[in-house]
Amino acid sequence: MNGNSSQNNESSVSTLSNYTHPSETSIDKANTNDQESGKDISVGKYGVLKMIQSSKNVLYNTEFVRVKNIKTNLADKSVWIRGRLHTSYARGKQCFMIVRQQQWSIQVLAVVSDTISKQFVKFCSNITKESVVDIKGKVARTPSKIGSCSQKDVELYIEELWVVSQSADQLPLLLEDAYRPVNGDDKDADIRANLDTKLDNRAIDLRTPANQAIFRLEAVVCKFFREILTAKGFVEIFPPRIKNAVTGNGTNVFKISYFKGSAYLAQCPTFHNIIAIAGDFERVFTIGPVFRPEDSNSHRHLTEFTNLNLEMTFKHHYHEVVDVIASLFTSIFKGLRENYQSEIKTICEQYSVEPFKFLDPPLKLEFPMAVNMLRENGVEMGDEDDLSIPNEKLLGRLVKAKYDTDFYILDKFPLAIRSFETMPDPDSKVGSNSYDMFMRGEEVLTGGQRIHDYHYLMKRAKHCQVDIEKFAYYLDAFRYGCPPLAGGGIGLERVVMLYLGLDNIRIASMFPRDSKRLTP
Repeated sequence: MNGNSSQNNESSVSTLSNYTHPSETSIDKANTNDQESGKDISVGKYGVLKMIQSSKNVLYNTEFVRVKNIKTNLADKSVWIRGRLHTSYARGKQCFMIVRQQQWSIQVLAVVSDTISKQFVKFCSNITKESVVDIKGKVARTPSKIGSCSQKDVELYIEELWVVSQSADQLPLLLEDAYRPVNGDDKDADIRANLDTKLDNRAIDLRTPANQAIFRLEAVVCKFFREILTAKGFVEIFPPRIKNAVTGNGTNVFKISYFKGSAYLAQCPTFHNIIAIAGDFERVFTIGPVFRPEDSNSHRHLTEFTNLNLEMTFKHHYHEVVDVIASLFTSIFKGLRENYQSEIKTICEQYSVEPFKFLDPPLKLEFPMAVNMLRENGVEMGDEDDLSIPNEKLLGRLVKAKYDTDFYILDKFPLAIRSFETMPDPDSKVGSNSYDMFMRGEEVLTGGQRIHDYHYLMKRAKHCQVDIEKFAYYLDAFRYGCPPLAGGGIGLERVVMLYLGLDNIRIASMFPRDSKRLTP
């Protein structure tokens, strides 16, 4: 095993009776006592592996099988698996275990027999939860389905077991508390681990089936974003995350020391993507972190998140770009729905939510219409006011009730609430050629047509009191000609949170950063 046959196991593994840990554990005591009580017919078939240090003498002749692949077609065959001991309990001359590998699990039995000693069985029952183990076992069909495991039709009868990495006796977070279902009656609220406890012990929390599925889906969203845009002729670029100046109103930035001066962590990569367009790349996208000092503990804000950003040229109207982005979203939604139902089902077992609904092509509304819908429902707001978070959510509910969609586009935002480079709407006194996109009533993308005429851009910059000297690198990109363009930025974690119907963005961020959290 692990590079050695059963005949020369002694060179690679050791039973607990002759393997010394830094401190004696319950496993050591149990095995020592049993060895003294009589002959152990299973010597050489169980114990604790010597620490794997990648010795040059190791031979790679043990083939491991993924737990998810152990099915009835392997019945009566012996296989090796490596996983975590999820739980175990002894009953008479048997020890029942559940071994977990990521979000898949299988029942494993150790039964006293002509080849399995009582010492072996007792050793199994004393292994601490979450320890990493290597097990050789014979696959057997089960007489009835096993409800507590992902592999419901098969189980393993142990032939060998070796502890690869032993977990501590006391866990700071019990896995069963970390993945207790969250539902309306909240009957498990008193025993369910709270979010801060989970995040403080993220290495354990990430082992839950739901988290394994969430972050695989998050990776898939990035994969779809990259593949879909690449197929449409976009080029992925890698803009800097350290800048000399701030965008927007200058208040929402992290200032850092930079040699003898100061610099700022990027709020978004938009300006550099636009410069690439001015450099004739025509269609570009980026994936990377952005930083915003949101001094907020809201359910949807982080100080660092992953931004999916794209810019592209168009021929006649910025809706050419809007349609590309809309198609991008629907393609991602379809890809998740059609190919990842298993992961979505796993997540829904812990977080019960309604399936995400969308139209193809997506619903597109103009800002004045949205304002009227809100006013009809008692909201007081002016024609040039931005949407507050409560009004966003209310609008989302109104749209869902009227159009039966969780995804929609809101076009023609007031110019007064957009940044200086946004193109004004030529057919409106207050509007702009800009848009947001929403999922379950919350904004996930902000974008718009960029002013590509140098002189008009300078005029708008002065009107908005922009420090022209600090933004010369951006403004000069238009001095020598630039085609019409538009784009937008998407918050990855927010998309995942809202698609899955999670109630906090920190659940969709593997290592979230906010005003109160800088670890782990």
